[in-house]
Amino acid sequence: METGLVKQSTALSSQMGSPQVGRAISPRLEASARRAEYLLVIYPYGDLQDKLLEEQQQFSTEYGLQVTVRNRPHITVAAFQAGEPMEETLIRWIQRICKGFRSFEIALNNFSGFPPHTIYLRVQDPQPFRELMQQLRAIDEFIRSSGCPPVNLINRPYLSIAGGLTEQVYNKAMPDYSRKTFHDSFHVDQLVLLKREHAFDACKTVNIFHLLPAAEGGSFVD
Repeated sequence: METGLVKQSTALSSQMGSPQVGRAISPRLEASARRAEYLLVIYPYGDLQDKLLEEQQQFSTEYGLQVTVRNRPHITVAAFQAGEPMEETLIRWIQRICKGFRSFEIALNNFSGFPPHTIYLRVQDPQPFRELMQQLRAIDEFIRSSGCPPVNLINRPYLSIAGGLTEQVYNKAMPDYSRKTFHDSFHVDQLVLLKREHAFDACKTVNIFHLLPAAEGGSFVD
């Protein structure tokens, strides 16, 4: 999984303001606080969500995984670790970014894979994500200055159909899925921040961030 990280520019820093405005947070407290894992995601909804759940369940049944799909289909935009004292500041920053970012369409177009463990649906046009990542990079300096690993921004957005596969299952399924077709799209008007204590914990919704209404022929960033 690729990441794209740059240092926060002076202009963007001025726009966002200091990460600790309104609440003084001790760097020592941030570093010593127990970290949680955060995911910023996009959820498909309605009939498409049901269609994707069926696709995931069909994969499990067809390739003998003998598991029930419980994860709601989603596209991850960013992943990071942070201490709980940082959460309020991070929510405020992401909220400001989303208030200036216009909603957009996502088209899902056929299957591909990350050998040897994941089969996914391709996002046809990654441009909205590139624009969004340029804005979200603003939080990376705050994350790193607090003693946490860099933010993982997803350069190649995708929607996982089956992950954590053995190489044997992947090699069996990938030829079948390379011949399958899938075309659908949906409108993105919000991002959802999820939180979990560790990789095997269930995710909990922390906050929902609404985007600006789409503008014809306009930029994603207002």
